[in-house]
Amino acid sequence: MNQNTLPHFEATAAFAQQMDAADALAGFKNEFIFPKQTNGEPVVYFCGNSLGLQPKSTKEYIGQELDKWGNLAVEGHFRTEKPWMHYHKLSQGPLAQIVGAKPDEVIAMNNLTVNLHLMLVSFYRPTPKRFKIIMEAGAFPSDQYAMETQVRFHGFDPSTAIIELFPRPNERTLRTEDIVAEINKHADSLALVCMGGINYLTGQVFDMEAITKATHSVGAIAGFDLAHAAGNIPMQLHNWGVDFAVWCTYKYINSGPGSVAGAFVHERHANDSTLPRFAGWWGYEESTRFLMKKGFVPMHGAAGWQLANQNILSNAAHQASLDIFSRTSMDALRAKSELLTSYLEFLLLQVNTVGIQIITPANARGAQLSIVIDKGKAFFNYLMENGVIGDWREPDVIRLAPAPLYCSFADVYKCYQVFQAYKG
Repeated sequence: MNQNTLPHFEATAAFAQQMDAADALAGFKNEFIFPKQTNGEPVVYFCGNSLGLQPKSTKEYIGQELDKWGNLAVEGHFRTEKPWMHYHKLSQGPLAQIVGAKPDEVIAMNNLTVNLHLMLVSFYRPTPKRFKIIMEAGAFPSDQYAMETQVRFHGFDPSTAIIELFPRPNERTLRTEDIVAEINKHADSLALVCMGGINYLTGQVFDMEAITKATHSVGAIAGFDLAHAAGNIPMQLHNWGVDFAVWCTYKYINSGPGSVAGAFVHERHANDSTLPRFAGWWGYEESTRFLMKKGFVPMHGAAGWQLANQNILSNAAHQASLDIFSRTSMDALRAKSELLTSYLEFLLLQVNTVGIQIITPANARGAQLSIVIDKGKAFFNYLMENGVIGDWREPDVIRLAPAPLYCSFADVYKCYQVFQAYKG
């Protein structure tokens, strides 16, 4: 957000209340369940980047499917208003809006790392000449392990096949021009660029459009892990030309711990019969699936990467949250998020009880501020004991993420009060 468009922030409870009164999204806060402190007050929950809060409607959505199971048993797949046979289709429209895609380019299935491996089977196709993968150094471990094992599976050495991008000396985050330069440097040997949309540790939003353009210009494939981006920032995966993406839904999409994940495959790959894939029954063409014939014929679009029938209870929890997202827009959520993080940044810079360094770039961030504090883990424990729920990441980072669906400006101000009350 342009600093010139920000309101004149004030470090007062009255100002925070004024901002909440003007917030068109404020009512969504009442649709979520907040953990309570020992004094009975709700916590300040700034950990949606790790696990989003439970919508109050989740229990009802899951209960509907339990009732269906109890009353209809196997007929729940067919003889109902929302048959399990087609349940995955309920989420495609909302997910397309969240990640900027066409409905048949997205699918809710499996978990994130399974989906990443499935995408790598199809899109990491190394040759003796083109075999390298570019990713950011310090990517989330699952991504590191997936790349390492995929490279080994194809008979290459990770130490030479995986190119890690490091920030410049004395910097915490990557520069887009350096990412593009590294892509161009390995142009003749590059098979895949696979990065996070947002780095989990620093909270830096990567320029996915520029990275995709640079990747395609050298003839490589562009993929992204959107674990920290989906439901957090507006994206245009289809328009940017991203080849594939994967994400989890238990963070900003609030679908429950370990809930069903998602995947995107650009429509230009939908009917590419040359793409290898690890197939399963549920990815088979729906109209003839029950003929049980040999020879895999995939469904059109991302749905053709499905393996097994859907986990309905997990998908029901997912749908409860998606139906909330459907009542607003990513642009509206982003506008509030920029205000919340800017207000949090403003207040943190007023803190005089402990030294604070904000390492998330102001011009490339989502809902998360990653901060380094003098007292480190001891200060993080103090926050938790005083009702501010963030998370700690080794070696020295506290992540605070006021998710715009359910966090308020009053929450941000309460967080500031806890910082200011610290006695060390």
